[in-house]
Amino acid sequence: MKRPQGFDGPVARAPRASRPAADAARPSEARPSEARASQGQRPAATSGIRADRAAPGARGSSGRSPGSAADQVSTEPIAIVVATPVTPLVTGAGGSPTGVGAPGRPTAPELGDAGDAAPATAKSARAAKRELAAAGKERRKYERQEVRRFTKRSRRRRIAWSVVLGSIVALVVVVAVGAYSPLMALREVRVEGASRIPVADVQAAFDDTLGTPLPLIASADVLSALSAFPLIETYSTETIPPGTLVVRIVERVPVGVVDTGSGLELVDAAGVVIERPAERPEGQPLIVTEDGVAGEGFRAAAAVIRSLPAEIRGQLVGASAATADDVRLELSTGATVVWGSAEESAAKAAVLARLMVAAPPDTVGEYDVSSPASAVTR
Repeated sequence: MKRPQGFDGPVARAPRASRPAADAARPSEARPSEARASQGQRPAATSGIRADRAAPGARGSSGRSPGSAADQVSTEPIAIVVATPVTPLVTGAGGSPTGVGAPGRPTAPELGDAGDAAPATAKSARAAKRELAAAGKERRKYERQEVRRFTKRSRRRRIAWSVVLGSIVALVVVVAVGAYSPLMALREVRVEGASRIPVADVQAAFDDTLGTPLPLIASADVLSALSAFPLIETYSTETIPPGTLVVRIVERVPVGVVDTGSGLELVDAAGVVIERPAERPEGQPLIVTEDGVAGEGFRAAAAVIRSLPAEIRGQLVGASAATADDVRLELSTGATVVWGSAEESAAKAAVLARLMVAAPPDTVGEYDVSSPASAVTR
């Protein structure tokens, strides 16, 4: 029957008697036991186990007999190593080695000169101090780097706030210097857009403001200086550092003359009196309304006069309006223009200009443009 794997019998070994021949074949190699014996090591006891093996023929019929020589195993001696402290040798003054701690012999510091060890000790202490100082310096450097790394965001916030606050402070300082510094004082008044109003009169109105810093000149001061000129319809101011004030004026445009019973008044479209002439100025029509300059008829007639082109306006000598929807114009040739209301005045003015080209005013008695789509001449 086939035995399972692992149940085969022990492999037969060569008898011990044949080993000397093999050992003789390699004379250069010493047996382990002999080598250890030559080193002075003590072989371990074998506890009664015999080193020799039985011959292969001593096995019984069952394969192995109890107590046979094949069951006895030879053992090798186990080396026991004992650590022996080695005493370092120090050369003495006479050249003879001395062991540290050897009885009856002085140690190296006792043999040498005491002055030789002191500098070495002082040098070692200085080197240790230098190393300690260098280590402390490196430690502090590392700590500073860590602090800067962990406070990077807060430092950025502080820098941003510092920049903002610095800008605000600088702006306040600049404004304060500009407001109160004599370098920004008013020294010149420049007037633009004045034709009917004398420029020297406008400049003289700001004499009380000269020497005031430009940022401190209020709009109320400018209004007080220009309120004495009724011909000014609108105005604007501009300051040019270091000391110039520019006043831009839009004068009132007269639309005609109104007879008040006590004299003539040259007025604009808002009814503001521009001038009181003794007689009607050339190019200014006489406006006749029932309610005067405060009525709706006057406002409608003034709007129509302002919408007329220059070639028609030059021929206009009179305007009347009983109501806001009944505006009539009178030309220098005696022709009459029926205008109607002030609505669509631009279209009516264009139609009237074409009619006057087709039929000159000296050949026509009346132009009716109250309905611009169906204008007629009579």
